[in-house]
Amino acid sequence: MSERKDERSREERLAAKLRENLRRRKAQARALEQPERTLSKKPEGR
Repeated sequence: MSERKDERSREERLAAKLRENLRRRKAQARALEQPERTLSKKPEGR
């Protein structure tokens, strides 16, 4: 019975890690799609 409980908690842990990884990858993809914003004070067009 304990083995069954451990298996379920392991599956829940893995599912949580997969969701976390997916969120992180989506955030990275969104960051790459946006134009890069820099804080440099170089005037554009020169």
